[in-house]
Amino acid sequence: MSSPPAGPVSVAFCPCPPLLLPQVAGRAATDTAALRAACADAVEAVLAARPEVVVLVAPDAEGRYGPGDGGDLRGFGVDVEMPLSGGTRPGGRRTPLGLTVGAWLLDAAGHAGPRIGTGPRDLAAVLAGRTGPVAVLAMGDGSARRSVKAPGHLDDAAAPFDAAVAAALAAGDAAALAALDAAEGERLLAAGVPVWQAVGALLAGREVDARLLADEAPFGVGYLVAAWTAR
Repeated sequence: MSSPPAGPVSVAFCPCPPLLLPQVAGRAATDTAALRAACADAVEAVLAARPEVVVLVAPDAEGRYGPGDGGDLRGFGVDVEMPLSGGTRPGGRRTPLGLTVGAWLLDAAGHAGPRIGTGPRDLAAVLAGRTGPVAVLAMGDGSARRSVKAPGHLDDAAAPFDAAVAAALAAGDAAALAALDAAEGERLLAAGVPVWQAVGALLAGREVDARLLADEAPFGVGYLVAAWTAR
């Protein structure tokens, strides 16, 4: 069993829609400006702790990603390469969208320090035994069933589900995140659930200072932004 990190852990919870990036959003960039600003605040807050490493964790990632790996936005009509850390290299792993958006957020914040990308199942192992300050950039969306025009159409259970996540994020309640119903999250197309569960399990029993910075669903998908510091 992996030993949890002994030092302070800061966490920025951010959604990962490609429209978060102005290059992708185009004229619709104004629709995501407030969300983008909230993400910038969350990332700035965790970087203020001067972490020795930032671990990006996304629901669509498996294994570990590092220098030389990267993704792109060509699937969204934008010819942009987005390295995870430094430049990409021939044979490097292609990062999934969640990590690609996360790398953009770190670049936008001017962070040039060490980065590791991973999936929820490997988060604890990546951070095991670390004694210095570390930061986690936890990428993941809420339910995609918040309205009739949402990707999964409307489900009346979607808003209460996201509200419970928002309450846990606002309260710094790691246990509540760890106890989220994975099956219900999958039914409601809440892609962030595995990431939230992993962070909750990682910080179980710790005292957490928390700020909820955004809770909205402009496109029928729940977007939550929060910043945590766990002592």
